[in-house]
Amino acid sequence: MRMVDIIDTKRNGGTLSDEQLQFFVDGVVNGTIPDYQISALLMAIYFQKMTKEEQTSLTMKMMESGERLDLSRIPGIKVDKHSTGGVGDKVSLPLAAMVAATGIPVPMISGRGLGHTGGTLDKLEAIPGFRVELSEDEFIDQVAQEKLAIVGATGEVAPADKKIYGLRDVTDTVDSIPLIASSIMSKKIASGTDALVIDVKTGAGAFMKTLDQSRALAKALVEIGKQAGLKCMAVISDMNQPLGNKVGNSLEIEESLDVLKGKGPADLTELVLTLGSYMVVMGEKAQTPAEARKLLEQTIADGSALDRFKAMIKAQGGNPAVVDDYQLMPQAKYRIPFKADRDGVLTKLSADEVGTASMLLGGGRQKADDRLDYSVGIELHHKLGDKVKAGEPLLTIYSNRKEIDDVEQLLRESIVISDHGEVPTLIHEIIE
Repeated sequence: MRMVDIIDTKRNGGTLSDEQLQFFVDGVVNGTIPDYQISALLMAIYFQKMTKEEQTSLTMKMMESGERLDLSRIPGIKVDKHSTGGVGDKVSLPLAAMVAATGIPVPMISGRGLGHTGGTLDKLEAIPGFRVELSEDEFIDQVAQEKLAIVGATGEVAPADKKIYGLRDVTDTVDSIPLIASSIMSKKIASGTDALVIDVKTGAGAFMKTLDQSRALAKALVEIGKQAGLKCMAVISDMNQPLGNKVGNSLEIEESLDVLKGKGPADLTELVLTLGSYMVVMGEKAQTPAEARKLLEQTIADGSALDRFKAMIKAQGGNPAVVDDYQLMPQAKYRIPFKADRDGVLTKLSADEVGTASMLLGGGRQKADDRLDYSVGIELHHKLGDKVKAGEPLLTIYSNRKEIDDVEQLLRESIVISDHGEVPTLIHEIIE
């Protein structure tokens, strides 16, 4: 078998066999296929797309290229959640605790952020002492005992994806749905969970800008999950503005704890309850999403979700006192108000630019080895559709430098106040 023939098949619109995809993935992992041929096939896939069967085959071959976690020691149906990412998206933190409080084990393997704000692991590291790197045995034992752990990848999971992802980034093939879907699902299937709920973002601040693109990705992800024997569904949620009111690592831990205390912002709380309801149904603790929602709301009311989060912090070496004292996390030196320049309705609050503003303050990475400032970020005081008055704060900038002209200029360009505006739909579609 020759790589050039595989490229030729896909370039001309043909379907790749299991054997051809296995040859490709093996060559990626062992280094026998040069980068230029890998890149050529990625570009052919970008333009010619893949069938459902090809997508699933590529996913499984990538998953099998590395280690697969065995979670059989953990009793019960293991349920996980994945998000395609967004600004202010701290959903995993309160969601995992609430679902775990219903008795469902939640073994969550998360990542770090590159650009915009930090990833889930970065946010957790704003908690003094919190360890995101656990051994496989530590991870499994903690989920078995506490029903919850959020960690970085253990072992060598889907090494083929790591190589392919890097080449997608430099060959402008990142936004290929078959390549996105196989990348996400190869890692999630390798994580060993029984069921998966996927939050696919849509809008200006999302990876997929249009609802049609987001729908196509959601369907591809769910289809791969089903063919791989995984319980799987997706929610398409809005990312035309930041989720919740706080953007930044310590700030997002604060807001996650507020949700668990019943004091979180409406949009974040609603999305957590929607995703969580399907996780609870998949975990067979409720028959319907409506019944599951009541169980989740009860975990907030009785404090059991907050207890789960606190137990996770303690188990992973963090200081559980942050639950009651947010000042124990890094705090910014300056809080600078950013004011409205006219009366009207907030009609644009670009999630991308708010995320970039947080990154410029030090809350996100421009390069993989950048050190984060956990204390900085942005707090929103208004959301799209709100009436505002000239001179009142639209948001507060948390900074450790007094001069923030670059940040203020970026925000000024990304915010529009006009005479009329609409509140965007939060949940666009459910894909089952």
